[in-house]
Amino acid sequence: MVRIGTHSGSFHCDEALGCFMLKQLPEFKDADIVRSRDPEVLKDLDVVIDVGGTYEPEAKRFDHHQRGFEEVFGHGFTTKLSSAGLVYKHYGRSIIASLLGQPKDAKDTDTVYLAIYKNFMEAVDGIDNGISQWPTEGHQQRYKSSTNLSSRVGNLNPRWNQDSSNAATDAAFQKAMALTGSEFLEAVDYVSKCWLPARSLVQQAIEGRHEVDSSGEIIQLPQGGVPWKEHLYELEAELSLQPPIKFCLYEDDREHKWRIQAVSESAGSFINRKSLPKAWQGLRDAELDKVSGIPGCVFVHASGFIGGNLTRDGVLEMARRALKED
Repeated sequence: MVRIGTHSGSFHCDEALGCFMLKQLPEFKDADIVRSRDPEVLKDLDVVIDVGGTYEPEAKRFDHHQRGFEEVFGHGFTTKLSSAGLVYKHYGRSIIASLLGQPKDAKDTDTVYLAIYKNFMEAVDGIDNGISQWPTEGHQQRYKSSTNLSSRVGNLNPRWNQDSSNAATDAAFQKAMALTGSEFLEAVDYVSKCWLPARSLVQQAIEGRHEVDSSGEIIQLPQGGVPWKEHLYELEAELSLQPPIKFCLYEDDREHKWRIQAVSESAGSFINRKSLPKAWQGLRDAELDKVSGIPGCVFVHASGFIGGNLTRDGVLEMARRALKED
């Protein structure tokens, strides 16, 4: 019987997720989970994570607590790995390939593999290693977040006034594996079936940008709801695109009205490369028509990052006028 080892006692998100991921592989699918800190118990197990004080991939030993450990995922990521990150680094590509039903060396496998680390795994690594989300020290935390995956896993541990025997803790650990595993699978499902297919739509929009407007600074998506921003930044970098895209146009699928959205300077930024004109901001309908001189206007947000018009020609004209504003 194949056995996966991790530490006993209170458990955390990283080893619960690491164990789940290992069990997605054929060689570990039916493995037993052994939770112990006894070196004599651990030494004979097939793979050990988050305990043992050593990182030896060839021996399938994946701890990250030892002094001098500084392993990172690579590919431009610099967050120190937890045990989950170590499992993902060495086995993640095989796991993703299996879930997608594609070869390990397929382009989609590689794209999803990297996207899952960026959008799901890295946070687990950072939280487990106590690495702040904010690189600038000396700033007080604005709010407390206790709903992240790591916190929810921690809350599954037996409480101080509950049964905390090995049997009770091991049973709770199985719940933690199920919780982390379901979220991991949901993340892969979203990235592979929603996020990844959107990339080709954004690429087509970039390639056809001069057909939308001669400036090359406006793109049009074939429909609303497409997760376009991250793809846009990555494709711009890959293509060394100049000038950068300023506005994105699309039709709202529910209201069948058109939207114009400003592109921010970078992912997560609230500063736009080019906002909609200040004179339009916060206005709606007839008043906005009058001030802008463009018929069919619906609104422009008070911050100037998004607006609407009844027609495609209307939002295109809004974008063209905005480009000319100083």
